[in-house]
Amino acid sequence: MELRHLRYAVAAAHFRSFRRAAEELGVKQSTLSRCIRQMEDRLGVKVFERTSGGVRLTTAGAEVLRTSRHLVETVDHMAATAKDMGKGESGQLTIGFYTSLSAGNLRASLMEYAARFPKVDIQTIEGTRRSLFAGLERGTLDVAIVTGEPTARNMKAMPLWSERVMVALPEGHRLASNNIVYWTDLKDETFLLSQRDPGPEIQDILLAKLAAPGERPKVISHDISRENIKSLVGAGFGVSLMCEACIGASYVGVVYREARDGNGPSRISYAAYWQGDNDNPALAHFLKLLEERYPLLSNGD
Repeated sequence: MELRHLRYAVAAAHFRSFRRAAEELGVKQSTLSRCIRQMEDRLGVKVFERTSGGVRLTTAGAEVLRTSRHLVETVDHMAATAKDMGKGESGQLTIGFYTSLSAGNLRASLMEYAARFPKVDIQTIEGTRRSLFAGLERGTLDVAIVTGEPTARNMKAMPLWSERVMVALPEGHRLASNNIVYWTDLKDETFLLSQRDPGPEIQDILLAKLAAPGERPKVISHDISRENIKSLVGAGFGVSLMCEACIGASYVGVVYREARDGNGPSRISYAAYWQGDNDNPALAHFLKLLEERYPLLSNGD
């Protein structure tokens, strides 16, 4: 017995007519009638009562049709799902990162992707740079978004956006009333930084701006999250530096100001990494979206 036998029977039961079922399915009535007769012969029961006014299910036919309808709907759903997955319109996309999702371009990119492809299950994994690259190598991640310019690795990479470096200050700080904070204004401050990514990269920027022969900024490094660093800032233990994406969430007693020098705002860049042999269509659509949103960077200009 073939799927078409079940499909023809389901249509005939719905329309209560072989003629109308054949028209709906785009086949000859004789073909549909012959297939249903074959189905009845192979089952050894009469599924339909034929009358001059159409057809109706027999008692045995009603039981057969209940199972047939379920099988046809299951196969149709499977075929539609496979088609959507093949086109990248359903399935799963796993994205690794260690930046904040409270604001910024990653948040905006995820929201736009979800709006374009609502059937794709987006999974996010937050981790260190090392764990994210390990996930790409194991195949547990489709793409990783990390800070810094693309570096030479055995995988594909795309430069993305850059974000301003922001200074987190206690709201009663002497610099809190300024719209912009210059690096020279921060020379004598105590900086609270996280040991977790992107803390080390932020510290590199700090040292580049304030370190001098015989002088280094005072840095207290904590093995805590960025969120708890902000709580320490709000409690008056010092100031901190963070990416612009981190300022979307409000913390009691904390204000954010742009960090600048004579050349303008200080910025930190982002890049996407993925395995070149990853054939997940959902990933291809996500990368295309990134290229559309950041065309000058992704094209290398």
